[in-house]
Amino acid sequence: MSSRAVAAGKLGAGVCILRGLSDGPPALQITRENTAANLIRAYEPGRVRIGERWLTGNVIVAPDQLIEIWTVGSLASLSLADLEPALALGPEIVLLGTGTELVLPDVDLMAALAARAIGLEIMSTPAACRTFNVLVHERRRVVAALLNSPPA
Repeated sequence: MSSRAVAAGKLGAGVCILRGLSDGPPALQITRENTAANLIRAYEPGRVRIGERWLTGNVIVAPDQLIEIWTVGSLASLSLADLEPALALGPEIVLLGTGTELVLPDVDLMAALAARAIGLEIMSTPAACRTFNVLVHERRRVVAALLNSPPA
C-alpha cells in the first residue's frame, strides 16, 4: 500500500471512507447509512408522515414499530393505562406530543413514569416529532406518543 493515509470515520448520518490509491489522488466515497427506522418526515395538524405514509389521529411511534390507532380521550384524562402501549415497547424516554400547544398532563402520570425510571418529555406534537428524529439518530430507545387530533 502507498504512503497515503487510509481512514474511515462516521460523519453524521453518512459514512466517509478515504482510501489511498496508488496512481492518483485519494478517493472520497460518501455513503448514507441504510436505516429501517421509522422517522417522522412531516407534521400537519391531525396527521403525521412516517416514511412515505400519512397517518391520521393519535399515534405511537418507535424506531421499529408503529401503533397507528392509539385511542386516548383527552390530555386531561391521560393515564398510565393509556400509555401502556408505548411503555410495552421498552423505551428509556417517552416523548408526549400534546397537540399544537404545550399542555401538561396530570402530575401523577409524570411521577408514575419516573418511578419506572422512564423519562417523560412533554412538548407540542411538532416539537415531539423533531425531537424523536434526533433521538432515533442518536440510537436512543425512544417512543413518541403523539396526540394529534384533526382540526375542528
